[in-house]
Amino acid sequence: MSPNYIVINRYTSILNHRTIIAMVMAIATTFFAFELNIHFNIDITLISIAIIFPLVFTIRGSFRRREKALEHLSQFRSALKTLNYLVKENNSLNEEEKTRIINVLQEISDETIKHLKRSSYDTSQLDETLHKVTIFINGRAEVISERFRSKIFRFMSDLHEAVDNLHAIHVHRTPISLKAYCKIFIYIFPLIYAPIIIDNVGLDKSQWIVYFIVLVTEYILISLYNIQDQLEYPFDDNGLDDIKLDIFRLNR
Repeated sequence: MSPNYIVINRYTSILNHRTIIAMVMAIATTFFAFELNIHFNIDITLISIAIIFPLVFTIRGSFRRREKALEHLSQFRSALKTLNYLVKENNSLNEEEKTRIINVLQEISDETIKHLKRSSYDTSQLDETLHKVTIFINGRAEVISERFRSKIFRFMSDLHEAVDNLHAIHVHRTPISLKAYCKIFIYIFPLIYAPIIIDNVGLDKSQWIVYFIVLVTEYILISLYNIQDQLEYPFDDNGLDDIKLDIFRLNR
């Protein structure tokens, strides 16, 4: 991938259908404000707070979820690697049995990453894969010492905790109602903002100045919303700040 493509993609990744809707709204409201001679001068501080405050709140919330996801992914891989080392160093298991349980750990790694990347919330396949370790250990109770079993189950507890935390982040997002409120206010913001800019700039000045100010302001707001939306779900690789899940596989 060329550096030029990366630079271009960095600036175009936040463009989507919401950007088009917001830009059309900005142009249309500015046009009709000029045509109908609508202009007024009011303080937009409260209106700005109504948009900026919840937008910043949701962005910060999404960023914290991403950081938590990184912590849980590190715990997830750490538990898998420790289990892998414990199995390899255990002398009570033959090579065939070691290979079998290591393949199960690899399957857990692959199934967890696959589960996080897809939109489905069903964990039945993942739970079944995790349970294979318990079935294997309990089925070798006569050859595996109690001390080794305790170690395995202790790290399996860490693994289950990490997987459940990742699944919780996968399912639950920032408040949906707050996001909907933000998006609606961003769309209707030009209805109030365009007449104010017309009044401030003056009807005798070039209309392109007003169009430029309104479009740039609306673009900034909807771009921040799109960044938040991409950051909120960090597993789908649909954003520059998404987590690179493949580096948290057992064998990377």
